[in-house]
Amino acid sequence: MSEAEETDSGPPWQLRSIVIAGGGTAGWMAASYLAKRLEGRNVRITVIESSAIGTVGVGEATVPGIRDFLRVLDVTEHEVMAATQGTAKLGIEFVDWKHPGTRFFHPFGLYGMRSRGVAFHHYVRKLRQAGHEIDIGDYCLATAMARRNLFMQPTDRPVHDLLYFDWALHFDAALFARFLRAKAMEWGVSHLDATITCVRTDETSGHIRALDTDRGETVAGDFFIDCTGFRALLIGEALGIPYEEWTNLLPCDRAVAVPCVRREALTPYTRSTALSAGWQWRIPLRHRVGNGYVYASRHLSDDEATATLLARLEGEALAEPNAIRFRTGRRSAFWHRNCVALGLAAGFMEPLESTSITLIQTGLEKLLGLLPDRRFDPALEDEYNRTTALEYERIRDFLILHYVANTRRGEPMWDRCRSTALPPMLANKLRLYKARGHLVRYDWESFQDPSWISMYEGFDIQPVTYDLAADHFSEADLAAALDRMRSSIADAVDLAEPHETYLNVLYR
Repeated sequence: MSEAEETDSGPPWQLRSIVIAGGGTAGWMAASYLAKRLEGRNVRITVIESSAIGTVGVGEATVPGIRDFLRVLDVTEHEVMAATQGTAKLGIEFVDWKHPGTRFFHPFGLYGMRSRGVAFHHYVRKLRQAGHEIDIGDYCLATAMARRNLFMQPTDRPVHDLLYFDWALHFDAALFARFLRAKAMEWGVSHLDATITCVRTDETSGHIRALDTDRGETVAGDFFIDCTGFRALLIGEALGIPYEEWTNLLPCDRAVAVPCVRREALTPYTRSTALSAGWQWRIPLRHRVGNGYVYASRHLSDDEATATLLARLEGEALAEPNAIRFRTGRRSAFWHRNCVALGLAAGFMEPLESTSITLIQTGLEKLLGLLPDRRFDPALEDEYNRTTALEYERIRDFLILHYVANTRRGEPMWDRCRSTALPPMLANKLRLYKARGHLVRYDWESFQDPSWISMYEGFDIQPVTYDLAADHFSEADLAAALDRMRSSIADAVDLAEPHETYLNVLYR
């Protein structure tokens, strides 16, 4: 392939070509999304991906936003699930995080119903202060279904909040990338199977001009997307954007992953189990279970982590353990000159809340909203970097809460986590909630109020008091109302079917 020829159509500053360095989930999400959104715009899209280079490929759990991404591509969840051995996900079960023997659920759904402008958790607090024992999970349809391994499609227009829930997907990440690659190429994306050997930059502007490959081609482009993983070949090595580490806030820096045969139930949720130096994930797929141990190397050796994970598998291992080293954090800039980084090239958050694919997706959404022409107005770059930095920091703070709120005693990693100095905005969130159950929402929060409530409840973080407007209802009236809510949810759960039955029908 020679240097790209420019088309004569459109103004001279029109963006004509986008080159995506690297494939995998990030590269093919970018290629398929851009191909669909830029259809008819005469923008040439090329992916350079070497089949000789492996991908990390452990991200198999998503959040509900993935379904918005699929809608943009005009593909259904069922089409993706069939192609990727997928299963449904109603949320995440957290086992032993508060301390051994405890568990709680982070659902994709709401808790109870608001009344007279007062959030449900204030009424729960009022009744608890009066001596009532209340499990807030009883008032969330997603949680109620997950506890019984049930699933059903949510209705488009629930008649009230009690019937609202959402869902996401578990899938084989390699199969998902393969599915997207086929779609992208069908939509006109060019694929070059090659290794990038040199990043050519312009001496005057500092912009990337072209990429050389081991096949002798020089691939020129107007705009480049770095999906080269932890190496960050374009944004890091070529453009020199440094990496900001957050290892002082989040303790884990390594993971070992291995798939196994499934012996347990085909649960409609991800499971995260706290262990002595980190946590273990369990992601159920149709053909296997994805497992991993995310851990802090200062508290556990690689060999010990691998042995621990293998000993805890529910079935026979299906591959050799895959060791992954990482640095939690982000690039100091995600967009620099004519290059945007996505996926691991942009930053890394441990997969505790399944945010890796979300950050790729929201990065693409922001990029389309700010897509430059060949004049590259720096205002667009600045806004992308500002909002993406906020998004990373808000996710970081939510993950930190999982660690600092533990009450596991006598384990060095967990003891150290409780003494972590909190970022100011997280500290403010906690102060306000503890004072009177006030929930504050910052710009670019990925996790909304119900998610924070699930963490506060799971770690037994309780407000001193409740919103005084909750006193409009008497204790007896509130107790009766909660009984009716619980009954309504039970009726809705009766309409669901076993998750495995749902999938058997889907795959028939």
